[in-house]
Amino acid sequence: MAESAIATDSDLVGALRALSNPMRLQLLMWLRDPTRNFDLTGAIADPHDVGVCVSHIQAKVGLAQSTVSAYMAELQRAGLVRATRVGKWTHYKRDEARIAGLVAELGKAL
Repeated sequence: MAESAIATDSDLVGALRALSNPMRLQLLMWLRDPTRNFDLTGAIADPHDVGVCVSHIQAKVGLAQSTVSAYMAELQRAGLVRATRVGKWTHYKRDEARIAGLVAELGKAL
């Protein structure tokens, strides 16, 4: 099985749990097309290569930075996004291979 594929039932459950929160699901959907969905004025990294800075995500959703960070950490634990540090800022990008593996595994399971 590929490294990024869903390996166990608990992986599938963890990913579904992360997606069960409407805001986390929305964040993952927005990250699919970051230049369309976020105001990236002042971005210090390419959103398609590195990801979207948590400050840009926070500005979009209007929630506290700690709340946004908690949402993104849950998506990261589920393997749906990858985090990259650029200086003191954390950037998040979808893990497309992991998401494709989740969709395939879900299709088999259901």
